[in-house]
Amino acid sequence: MKSKFKVKRRGILKQNLEKIMNCLCSGEQPRPVDEMVPSSESLATKDYSLGGYSSRNGEADQRPDTSNIEEAELTLRERGSLNYEEARALLGRIEYQKGNIEAALHVFEGIDIGSIIPKMKISLSRKGAHRRRHSQNFATPPMSVHAVSLLLESVFLKAKSLQHLGRFNEAAQSCKVILDIVESSLPEGLPENFAADCKLQETLNKTVELLPELWKLADCPREAILSYRRALLHQWNLDAETTARIQKEFAIFLLYSGGEACPPNLRSQMDSSFVPRNNIEEAILLLMILLRKVSLKRIEWDESILNHLSFALSVSGDLKALANQVEELHPGIIGRRETFYMLALCYHGAGEDLVSLNLLRKLLHVREDPKCVPALLLASKVCGNIPKLAEEGLNYSRRSLENLESGCEKLESVANFLLGVLLSAYSRSAIADSERIARQSEALQVLESAGKMTRMKDSCILYHLSLENAEQRKLDTALHYASRLLKLETGSNIKGWLLLARILSAQKRYVDAEAVISAALDQTGKWDQGELLRTQAKLQIAQGHLKGAVKTYGHLLAILQVQTKSFSSGKKSRKGNGNPTGSLELEVWHDLASVYISLSQWNDAEVCLSKSKAISYYSASRCYTTGMLYESKGLHREALKAFTGALEIDPTHVPSLVSTAVVLRRLGNQTNEIVRSFLMDALRLDRMNSSAWYNLGLHYKAEGSASSFQEAAECFEAAAFLEESAPVEPFR
Repeated sequence: MKSKFKVKRRGILKQNLEKIMNCLCSGEQPRPVDEMVPSSESLATKDYSLGGYSSRNGEADQRPDTSNIEEAELTLRERGSLNYEEARALLGRIEYQKGNIEAALHVFEGIDIGSIIPKMKISLSRKGAHRRRHSQNFATPPMSVHAVSLLLESVFLKAKSLQHLGRFNEAAQSCKVILDIVESSLPEGLPENFAADCKLQETLNKTVELLPELWKLADCPREAILSYRRALLHQWNLDAETTARIQKEFAIFLLYSGGEACPPNLRSQMDSSFVPRNNIEEAILLLMILLRKVSLKRIEWDESILNHLSFALSVSGDLKALANQVEELHPGIIGRRETFYMLALCYHGAGEDLVSLNLLRKLLHVREDPKCVPALLLASKVCGNIPKLAEEGLNYSRRSLENLESGCEKLESVANFLLGVLLSAYSRSAIADSERIARQSEALQVLESAGKMTRMKDSCILYHLSLENAEQRKLDTALHYASRLLKLETGSNIKGWLLLARILSAQKRYVDAEAVISAALDQTGKWDQGELLRTQAKLQIAQGHLKGAVKTYGHLLAILQVQTKSFSSGKKSRKGNGNPTGSLELEVWHDLASVYISLSQWNDAEVCLSKSKAISYYSASRCYTTGMLYESKGLHREALKAFTGALEIDPTHVPSLVSTAVVLRRLGNQTNEIVRSFLMDALRLDRMNSSAWYNLGLHYKAEGSASSFQEAAECFEAAAFLEESAPVEPFR
């Protein structure tokens, strides 16, 4: 009997549903079930027709999903009736599933969602309270959860229909209505397994994910960002994959949208918690969370996450953090060789070249991948930054040329360029002049070969061609390449301006060099003018305009001190660069002290040195300048002590080596061999130091023999040539 009653009950429900749907199709307001007037026409056919559309077309092929009937039955079982809005929601879903987007939208627009929002909120809040407290002492809600789910789904499908029709702003507003209803009903978030027996959670997941996409399509970036944050900060019971997709899309939008979002207001977090200050930091945080989820195996590995994080951390200058993230990944996620190469890139970018080189050595080992061209090129570049490793770098660059595939001119030009840079660095360590000249000649040849491969359109190659020719005192050729470089870069790189000005100063064209610096200053922002102003001051000193130089140094120090305050207040510089502003400020104080020494303003010079000491106590340059101050006062022993202190800090400080030899010769309490050893050490480190050649000539002249006179003449000749072609600042 019981089973017969159930079958009979099901039949009655279906009959009632058909009557309600027929009533809806007739366009009438809902009546009691037994008073419904059947109609043979659908709502879409009767009220809406576009382009010959009729719901009768393809009637046999396109039948509504049976889930619509089942959901209606559930609502009828719970409430005994199906109201007008719920019926329109079901019909709209049918039209949407059939692909009749405009017809579906027409149906959905007939639902007065605003009038039933209060009932929906009450129903959801009571359902949530019931779940949390496990109590049965609550009044029956005005709507069933299934009815609420059905109506919220209709709002979502309305948003999808508007999206299909290109009405993105309206679609976003519809999605926002859903989230507003749920969030205001359940401010503490959805309880676990809330509405697991209906489509509410599925609709909510799709809405949360769709809303920011709609705001992006509507060109409303601020609303998109707020929607992303709302999706991630409110408890929506999203599954792990949905949350990960939202986090990834949000990070991508923050990185590449081109706008700057206001920082999030995370009031719920503790004071010690990290709060992102800008787009980059927020994107990095999201991507690092995703990588952590990958490590915990909560989501599948997605290579694009690491690609976006690499970009973000490269832009922010925190490549060490990227290296840490790569190291924390489980073995097997990234291949061993790829891991070595990626870590080497990270540590090189972070300024830790030795760590990078050790990783590359492992990668290029015979048991790993000794013919990996990108790794060989990177190893060549790293060795080029470390003078004592130039010979090892030459081996890597030559191996890269051997392993290049034929026809790849771009990589071949890079390999030749790195080979030229390494040959130049290796030549500076050569003892014999013949060896040094041979290496310099080969360096120019391979650099010119690299330039021809790139049709002289590579700024790095042009820069090094100009630099190498300048150091070999081929100043006209160096000037030609520097001019081409400046034209190619349209004056966007300060290095090009500085090199051109230094070459002109080596040709004693100080007025032209000052004009170049002035033009560079006009095209450069205040914070990037440091090196330019320093060179301008050096040019003024070379022309005897000492007071003008003092004024220029004062202007430069004012800029640097503002930058130092900004640096110390939290604005980060590139990793591995330390504090470049502080380093430049240190040297400027020394330059200014030297100007005051030449003007015999010793008190002012001492003030400058005290300022320098406050920045860095251990500075070979400061000890050297202090020695020059003592020497100008005639205090040779105190000067010698200062120069010795400089060499204890930096044994390769060439000016201190030369000055130590000069003071020892004046004091006369050391043998000529000791004086000569200091000068030879200076020339071994810097063959282009005219002061070292000159003082070595004086040393040979003092010996008084015929052979020593000949050597003295050669030294004086070299000193005169170098002095005549010396720039106001070193080329390199």
